[in-house]
Amino acid sequence: MARARRKKPHNPAKAHDRRSRDLPRNAEVAAIEVDDPLGLEPGDKIVTLRSIRNDPLGRLHSHRHIDEAQYQGGRAFQADWEKAERGPRAVDPTREYVDGGEMRESITEGQRKAALRLNRAERELGADGSALVHDVLVQGMTMEQIGQRRGLRGQRWIDYFARRFKECLDRLALMYGFATEKR
Repeated sequence: MARARRKKPHNPAKAHDRRSRDLPRNAEVAAIEVDDPLGLEPGDKIVTLRSIRNDPLGRLHSHRHIDEAQYQGGRAFQADWEKAERGPRAVDPTREYVDGGEMRESITEGQRKAALRLNRAERELGADGSALVHDVLVQGMTMEQIGQRRGLRGQRWIDYFARRFKECLDRLALMYGFATEKR
């Protein structure tokens, strides 16, 4: 006769494994360390997964092609672009139709400051650099797609655009204050 196994007593100090085991079929994820929202001590960290499928900046950072300052500079540029952008608004079919139009929303102070920072970034990066940064950070294009769009094919052009993009990220990191000038 088999011997009955005794269960171990519950230990509340033992951490629970909250990691997801199932991922979608075409998922591209990378591990990242973040602050634990359920942590008892301030500064507790957990390892979580982030999607890098449609995030070229996150992909470069997770593969260690760019450093933390370049990554933060790129994210700051993306945040300013989202603040300053005033795209078309969706039509609300539940609202009553009225002749005439609504008054346009006034520009907020945050939008104004973001637009000023974007203008400064465009001046510092130049026309080609700002176009390259916009293609990668706003439109999510890869270096190969940028080369094809400009009619420049081949590995040498892909390498050139990658090097030039890193230079632009260095400039953004300096501009946003995430890095200091080298001596």
